Amino acid sequence: MNNNDIVQKLWNLCDVLRDDGINYSDYVTELVLLLFIKMVHENTEAGTLKKHPLPEGCRWTDLNGKSGINLLNDYKRILLSLSTGKDALGNIVHEDPLISAIYADAQTRLREPRHLEQMIKTLDQIDWFSAAKDGLGDLYEGLLEKNAGETKSGAGQYFTPRALINSMVRCIKPKAGEVVQDPAAGTAGFLIAADAYIKQHTDDLYDLTATEQAFQRNNAFVGIELVPGTRRLALMNCLLHGMEGDAEGVVHLGNALGDSGKSLARADIILANPPFGTSKGGEASNTRDDLTYKTSNKQLAFLQHIYRNLKPGGRAAVVLPDNVLFEAGVGTEVRRDLMHKCNLHTILRLPTGIFYAQGVKTNVLFFTKGSAKDKYQQENCTENVWVYDLRTNMPSFGKRTPFGEQHLTPFEAVYGEDPNGQSPREEGEYSFNAEQVEVAETDENQGVDSKLAHSRWRKFSRDWIRDHKADSLDISWLKDKDSVDAANLPEPEVLAREAKDELEAALSELDGLLKALEGAV
Repeated sequence: MNNNDIVQKLWNLCDVLRDDGINYSDYVTELVLLLFIKMVHENTEAGTLKKHPLPEGCRWTDLNGKSGINLLNDYKRILLSLSTGKDALGNIVHEDPLISAIYADAQTRLREPRHLEQMIKTLDQIDWFSAAKDGLGDLYEGLLEKNAGETKSGAGQYFTPRALINSMVRCIKPKAGEVVQDPAAGTAGFLIAADAYIKQHTDDLYDLTATEQAFQRNNAFVGIELVPGTRRLALMNCLLHGMEGDAEGVVHLGNALGDSGKSLARADIILANPPFGTSKGGEASNTRDDLTYKTSNKQLAFLQHIYRNLKPGGRAAVVLPDNVLFEAGVGTEVRRDLMHKCNLHTILRLPTGIFYAQGVKTNVLFFTKGSAKDKYQQENCTENVWVYDLRTNMPSFGKRTPFGEQHLTPFEAVYGEDPNGQSPREEGEYSFNAEQVEVAETDENQGVDSKLAHSRWRKFSRDWIRDHKADSLDISWLKDKDSVDAANLPEPEVLAREAKDELEAALSELDGLLKALEGAV
C-alpha cells in the first residue's frame, strides 16, 4: 500500500462520519487531531523521533483497544490535556508550548463512539512500515493536498501545487545555515520543501556539525499564518518532518501585514504564495506603518514586505497574480521600488488551471536583494528581466490533465544553476511547440528576429520596460491559438447582417414550433 492508497483510504472515512454531521473540512481537522497522535506513535516506534513528544496518558496506546463511551470520553480528556497542559483536576500534564499550540482549542465533534472506534481501527490496519519508507510527513502532505483539491477552499486559500513548490525551491537552492521564511505559510509547503532540499544535499543533515543540525531543526525556518486551524496543520506537518522551530514552533500565528511581519528578522530566502484578494477596508495592509506604499491590495503589500525583509544578497521566489504586474498607481510605484532595490532577474508566466481556483492567472517572480555585482547596492539594481511564457497555448490543466514537474523542466533548464539567476542565458529556447505558434503584433516584438519572437524565453532590458511598458511587467508576445484577431474580422455591417439573419431564422423556427403546438392542442 503506497501513500496515495493510504490517503484515499483515510479520505473514504469521511463518508462514514457524515452520519455525525461532519463535512470534508471538519473531517480533515477531526482526522489530523487523531492522525497526529498515531503518526507520533509510529515515528517513535521506528526511532525517527528520539523522544516521545506526547505526555503519558495522551498517547496512541491510551486509545486503541478501547470502545464505547469510555473511549470517547478518554479522547476528549486527551485533547483537553494536550491543549491546556493540564488534566481535568488542574494537574500539570505537560509543559511543551509546541504541543499546546498544535492542540490549541482542540475538541472533537464526534458524538458516536463507534465512529471514533472505526477511525482508530482503520489507522491501526494501515501498513505503517511501508508508509514510513516514503515518510509519514509526505503522507500527511498528501492528505492536505487531497483536502485542497476536494474542498475547493474559499477565497485566499489557494493550495500551491507541489510540482511548482519543488521547482521554485530547486531554482532558489537553499543551503544549510540560511534562514528561510514564508510570510503566508499555509500548511508550510514551501518551508518543508526547502528543508527536504537541504537534507537531500547534506545526507539528511549528517554532513553537518551538531550545532549546525540544531540550527536547521530550530532556527532555519520561520513562517507566519493568519488562520489558527491552518497553522495547526502546519505545525503538525513540520514536526512530522523533523522541524521543531522555536518555542512557538516553525509557523507562528499572526498577520505578516501587521505586527508579526513587522517584527520578523531579515531572511536569506523568502518563498511564498501570498493569499489573493483585497483586504476589507485595507485594514490588514494599513497596520504596517513601515511599508512605503499604502494599499489594500494584499499582494502588493506582501511584495513590499518580502523585498524589504531580505538580507543584502537574499533571494526570493514569490507567486503573484497578473494584476500585480500591470496595476497602475501604487502598483507601478511598488514595481519600480522592487526593480530599484532588487535584481528582478526572472518572471515565470504560469499556465491557468494549476490552482484550485479556476481561471486565476499567476506568475512567479524571482529576485535578489541588491544588484548582480554588489549585494549592498540599493539603487538601479535591475538591468534585465528574463520572461518565460509557460502560459500561452499550454494544455488546459485540471484533474484530467494534471500539472506536473515535467512541465517545469524546460524552464529550470534555461533558468540555470545560479540561484541568483546569473547563469549564462540565451534567448530562443523552444519548448511545448512554441515555434509553431503565431507571434502577436505587440511592442514586445518590434525589431525582434522572428526566431526569437517565437521563443518562450525572452530578455527585456530595464530601460525597455520603462520606455515601452511604463513599468508594467505584464509582458507577452506569443499569440494564443484560440484568440480572435480583430484585424481579420469582417466589416461591422457584415457582422450586423449575419446576426440579423441568425435572429430571423431563430424566430422563424419558434413560429413553426408554436404552430405545431397549437395544432396538437
